[in-house]
Amino acid sequence: MVSPLGFGFNFADLAHRDGLVRLDRLFVERLAATPDLHARLLAARAAPDALDAKAEGDLVVALGPAVDDFVAELFAIRADVDEIAAETLRLDPVHACKRLFVQRQAVKKYPDVAGFDGAALRAALEARLGKAFTEAGFAALVADTDADMLDIALRYAAWATLSVEGRAYHRNDTMFRVPHKVDPQHLVPIETIERDGVTMQRLPEHDWRQRNGFALTDEGMSTQGALDQINYCIWCHTQGKDSCSKGLKDRKTGAFQKSPFGVALAGCPLDEKISEMHTLRGQGSLLGAFATIAIDNPMMAATGHR
Repeated sequence: MVSPLGFGFNFADLAHRDGLVRLDRLFVERLAATPDLHARLLAARAAPDALDAKAEGDLVVALGPAVDDFVAELFAIRADVDEIAAETLRLDPVHACKRLFVQRQAVKKYPDVAGFDGAALRAALEARLGKAFTEAGFAALVADTDADMLDIALRYAAWATLSVEGRAYHRNDTMFRVPHKVDPQHLVPIETIERDGVTMQRLPEHDWRQRNGFALTDEGMSTQGALDQINYCIWCHTQGKDSCSKGLKDRKTGAFQKSPFGVALAGCPLDEKISEMHTLRGQGSLLGAFATIAIDNPMMAATGHR
């Protein structure tokens, strides 16, 4: 009988400690093909308390791709894993263009876009591209064009990012959606109306979501949207800390900083390795990212919004 899983395993093996121990030994044996990483893992297992936060984070990230390969072979999902990694790499130029060109150059050079004709600028870009405007096409053009066209791209990026019309046109894109200041006292946009002589506040109708049954009204982010957030994140475990996990501390007092509402910013209550997870997912290692969170939160399927 052919085993349903790779390496001669079956699903029943994964439900018992002996099977998991055997699987772990196989993973370690296969890791021996990378001697340095193999030695680092064995040393960490022998003396886990000897690793500081940075060394532990570095080891987890280094092991991520090996976990991807091993699990992909175990469950025969190599094609799916490779497709996710390839999609991640294809989107890298979009994220880089947003960070280095849109945020650091365009909106700073042209903070006032009054009078900019977004449609005309887009037509000029499409004429050079030879096809309809896309974020990937825009990123490729910015990476390899002349000074005159680059200035048109700067103007368009500023218009798309800062103008009401530009944000509306690119509402489903991530390239031109940049961070903005948040007013803690007005986190939810509301409007005041009067109905039947009663003054009341409500969410503007264009922000309403119709609920059918018990399904969530929030459809969640696309892969590109999630990767956009991951690339915005500061991967701070490389500095020996992880602010999302361990909290934000005052540099002078060492105490936790507080939110505008007086809540201590103490970080993830489960101490999840969030920075390491973002690093792995950002480089296309999806299974490694899941495994990283599972170190501290093996019941992740029962926690969080999803």
